Amino acid sequence: MFMLTSLRAHLKKELLPAKSSPALTTLSLQLDDVSMVAVLGVNDTVLALLEKHFPTVTIAVRGNMVSVTGPLDDAQRAKDLLSNLAQAARSNPGLSAEDMVRAAQAAEEARITPTNFLSEPILSSKGRALRPKTMGQKTYVDAIDHHTVVFGIGPAGTGKTYLAMAKAVQALERKEIDRIILTRPAVEAGERLGFLPGTLSDKIDPYLRPLFDALHEMMDPDLVPKLLEAGTIEVAPLAYMRGRTLNRAFIILDEAQNTSPEQMKMFLTRLGFESKMVITGDITQVDIPGGNSGLAVVGKILENIEDIHFHHLDSRDVVRHALVSAIVEAYASHDAKQEPSRGR
Repeated sequence: MFMLTSLRAHLKKELLPAKSSPALTTLSLQLDDVSMVAVLGVNDTVLALLEKHFPTVTIAVRGNMVSVTGPLDDAQRAKDLLSNLAQAARSNPGLSAEDMVRAAQAAEEARITPTNFLSEPILSSKGRALRPKTMGQKTYVDAIDHHTVVFGIGPAGTGKTYLAMAKAVQALERKEIDRIILTRPAVEAGERLGFLPGTLSDKIDPYLRPLFDALHEMMDPDLVPKLLEAGTIEVAPLAYMRGRTLNRAFIILDEAQNTSPEQMKMFLTRLGFESKMVITGDITQVDIPGGNSGLAVVGKILENIEDIHFHHLDSRDVVRHALVSAIVEAYASHDAKQEPSRGR
């Protein structure tokens, strides 16, 4: 039995009208021990978020009983959200406090239940579940399920490539496809590949290393080399895609902002039967000479074609360190201020 009481909620309650006021209603919710820990969060993190979302509501905890006091509609919404978070915690015992906070945020923003947001994980790897962590990521993953070609566009840390790779591994495990093909343009970063030391494999490895790293996180590291050798998984520069037709494959083009319009067309026309494509990139990080990005123009060309979906992620979907989201927003604000002066 937990004897937890939110000091913050207690102080807040002292400032509100008495419970007997006809404008206020108190609703109670009994939680089990596991749900109580998950719903409160470390240092009442989740509880603090709920109070922020419901400023007219006071949440008090005594033992395993949670009391919600406030105007009837707000109190009922807060209680329902608490109840759904508890249900999600029981269904997904591996959820972290961060998962619960994001689920609560998504539930309030999109008016969905946390149990809908915290769906079954895409993969379980090394004792942790890989699942969408924001509403934008959840919509992105759903789009991959329901469309043949999906563009995931957004800043660093939004999970656009990582989630696409998780869906590819899931499809391979379910035998929905025969192979995974991961590719990205080998932007030369000021050096020509021919002048770099080593074999061709040595030269292209730095460009493809992030994809290999993600694979090793999602699969048994001993299995990955065998799948690569058998051709079940292929990781190659974009130039290797020319002239091919890719059937029963899950094909991911990463860093697509560094493709030219011609390269983008070449890649998209590799699509074969029973295949799926996901194209990811950040149009604010174009490194190709001249800046003529195929990702920047493809939306205007293909926007009205059925079964092609464009999904945009933003700073709210960044799930790296909290500072990354703040950095992304700060740069976006800076760039927006610079635009008027550039046009003069």
